[in-house]
Amino acid sequence: MTEQIDGVAEGRSGRAWVFVPLAIFLAVAIMFQFALKSGDPSKLPSALIGKPVPAVDFPALEGLAGPSGAVPGFTSADLGKGGVTVINFWASWCAPCVEEHPLLVELAKEPGLKLVGVNYKDEAENARRFLGRYGNPFAALGVDQKGRGAIEWGVYGMPETFVVDGQGRIAYKHVGPLTPQSIAEKVLPAVRAAAGANASAG
Repeated sequence: MTEQIDGVAEGRSGRAWVFVPLAIFLAVAIMFQFALKSGDPSKLPSALIGKPVPAVDFPALEGLAGPSGAVPGFTSADLGKGGVTVINFWASWCAPCVEEHPLLVELAKEPGLKLVGVNYKDEAENARRFLGRYGNPFAALGVDQKGRGAIEWGVYGMPETFVVDGQGRIAYKHVGPLTPQSIAEKVLPAVRAAAGANASAG
């Protein structure tokens, strides 16, 4: 009788061990999901902060014209010519880009700031239609048709915004759509700090 009971106990104990890996997996999965939902993507660190912008050139968006004629693209060398530049990666198919666009239109009016855009994996016609509808705040607009430039810049998704100082170094990175709060508390202070650094360097 004792042997039978021992055998049953051993069988139950063996079956219990089968569920341990499953329980561990579920616990890790729950913790990972919680971290994803509670994390703030705008706080993700960038390995490029403080370093020169990647050597990527963005050609102009075909057919895009402004008050002074064709809107140019830009090169990495253009970003190191003394002024502070804010670079916004966006796409016409990106819903958060629509939400933040009026803020970019206002941001472009900030004294001493040059706003340029990178149109990511988009159709030229759709990009032009987007800017025709919502306004074009960009002094220059480059195209990243295949997405390779975004990879070099360490872009996670659309939209993302960078502040670049006058020496062509990345001073700040914002992941996700801009908000009035993020512009007031993060972007503009980064622009002013970069402008101050430029003045000191000069």
